Amino acid sequence: MVLSAIIFGLCAVIMITIGFLQYKSKTPVTFYTGENPYKPEEITDVKAWNRKHGLMWITYGIIIIISWFIGYLLSDSLWMLLPFILGFFVPIFVMIGYHEYLVNKYKK
Repeated sequence: MVLSAIIFGLCAVIMITIGFLQYKSKTPVTFYTGENPYKPEEITDVKAWNRKHGLMWITYGIIIIISWFIGYLLSDSLWMLLPFILGFFVPIFVMIGYHEYLVNKYKK
């Protein structure tokens, strides 16, 4: 369990750090690594765009921590894998949908 705590903790710290950097960014941020950032004139409200993307990543980091803790509580069971897997993968699909929502809302 110690190794899983370290791995989940590092992943969560990375996601939360990405979130804080995006939240504070002055220029439009991106969601996908291969995506070119929009120009400021292509976004109706850059500050809101960045904050919502930042909060999305911060929330993902927190979900990773919570999923590890729930898995830890179920530690002597195969059921512990369920929150581990759900905490990592389900939010990704939700984030993709939320990003598309933000594109429709803020892109000119």
